[in-house]
Order: sequence, then structure tokens, then C-alpha cells
Amino acid sequence: MRPDGRKPDQSRAVEIVPGYLKTAEGSALISVGNTRVLCAASVENSVPPFLRNSGKGWITAEYSMLPRATSTRTAREVSKGRPSGRTHEIQRLIGRSLRAAVDLNSLGERSVILDCDVLQADGGTRVASITGAYVALALAVKKLVACRALPRSPLTGAVAAISVGIQNGEPLLDLCYEEDSRAEVDANVVMTDSGRFVEFQATAEHKSFDDQQMDAMRVLARAGIAELLAAQKRIIEAA
Repeated sequence: MRPDGRKPDQSRAVEIVPGYLKTAEGSALISVGNTRVLCAASVENSVPPFLRNSGKGWITAEYSMLPRATSTRTAREVSKGRPSGRTHEIQRLIGRSLRAAVDLNSLGERSVILDCDVLQADGGTRVASITGAYVALALAVKKLVACRALPRSPLTGAVAAISVGIQNGEPLLDLCYEEDSRAEVDANVVMTDSGRFVEFQATAEHKSFDDQQMDAMRVLARAGIAELLAAQKRIIEAA
């Protein structure tokens, strides 16, 4: 029995509130079970030095967790003087996941920065950030096209992410924190709406896994991500 009574192949309830911030070009508040992440897309008419005069744009991300997003307070990273290795890893993951859904040449020499701030953490914060950040990005692009800053959308598809794992030998979809902390295997999967993988991060936390278990996690992830992609599409089309 899972902590919240779900079946092994059942995702947590997902809610996406578009336009949560009135000040950002695109934004979304995503709730996945008890995990909540505020995602905001900011458009800047500049690119990193390595892309100047190339005609190409850039998509990048920043990630942070509020001090009381967890059961005990975590000090703000600004007080430590620099982001942690975990934060760097997650920021890079979000950035490259979103770039997989964008034609950077069609974006022109502008950057879109996705800020993902975890308000409450109960497992899967990085995958929720990717799923929510795509909605924020798509809404920002929609605004750029509407005001004719872009002749057409540079989006080549959609992207979403979910966690899978193995606990007591059983594959599970969309792990909450309690499951994630005890899982034998923990994986984060990112896919496009064309069914292609952007990332498959699988780690044996307590016990190694075989081909059959890997395939079972892949099947679960594909089904869970299909649900997320459908939810994203409904939200973006209605916004």
C-alpha cells in the first residue's frame, strides 16, 4: 500500500494554474500532489556571450527551494554564498529539457529565463519544475507571437517529466517524498510529445536493477508523461 493509497501505476493529482504571476511574460503554478512549484518565464533581448551575433536564442533556468518548503527549515543558498551542487544539477536539467522543445534559431537573439521556485516539496520537485516551466515558456511564446515580436512560434513540441522508482521490488510511478527516500531505485524521466526521451536518470539507491525492471519503469514513465502532456495542452490552449 502506497502512503496516499494510490495504485503502483497511478500518478498524483496534478493542477496547473496559468498566468499565476501578472508581472511575468509567462507563468504557471503547478501542484503535483503536495509538491508545489511556481514557474515564471522572463524574456530578455540578449543572449550569453557565446551566442552573440549568431542569430540564435537561448533557454535557461534557475531553481530554488523556499526555506520552509520542507518539514525543517533549509537555509537560503544566498546565505551560503553560492548555489549547491544539487541546485546546479537541477537548473541544467530544466534548461536542457526545455531547449529540446525549442528551435533556438527561430527564437532570435533573445533569452528566456525560467525561474522555478519550490513552495512546498513532497518529492519530484525537479520533474514538476520541468512540466510547469514548459507551460510558462509556452505562454511567454504565445505572448511574443501575439504582439508580433516573433513571426511564428519557435516551439517544436512539448516536454514533460515524471519520476519512477522501485520499492520492495515493485515499480512505482510518481514517487512522493516518503517513497523516494526509501526507494531501492529512483529515476527521473523527461520526454517530448513525440515520444522521444530527453533524459532518463536512473540510480540504484539501495539495490541494483535489471533490464526487466528498467523496462517496467520506462513503460510507467511513458504513460504518466502522456497524462501530463495532455494536461499541459489543455491549459495552454485555454489560456
